Amino acid sequence: MRKATATRSVTDVDRQVGENVRKFRIAHGMTLVDLSEALGISHQQLQKYETGSNRLSAGVLLNVSRILAVPLADLFERLPSRNVGPKSSADQSRELCRQVIDRTQSQQTLDLMAKVLKVIYDSAGK
Repeated sequence: MRKATATRSVTDVDRQVGENVRKFRIAHGMTLVDLSEALGISHQQLQKYETGSNRLSAGVLLNVSRILAVPLADLFERLPSRNVGPKSSADQSRELCRQVIDRTQSQQTLDLMAKVLKVIYDSAGK
């Protein structure tokens, strides 16, 4: 009797997850080398994951979510349309701030974050 073999080819979900890993890595301020070293893999392997050439295992996904402090489910989020141009540095910074704020659970911490951001905004001359 033949065993059923699971398909191991890369899917759209694999590509989407890889793109999300890249997006969160950049938003977290990490280079390809930084994250690959933290994961204990080569930067070439991480690049293959991010481009969707190779599939990520459950263990690697869990480690990525822990290192980048991103909920595991966020790695599976659908990406916006690809026909949007590259994000500016300011847009990337805004996105990082939103991600940090969205992940913060404590009301006290959110209040402190709001105060700090307001002081910075007011002192920067808008």
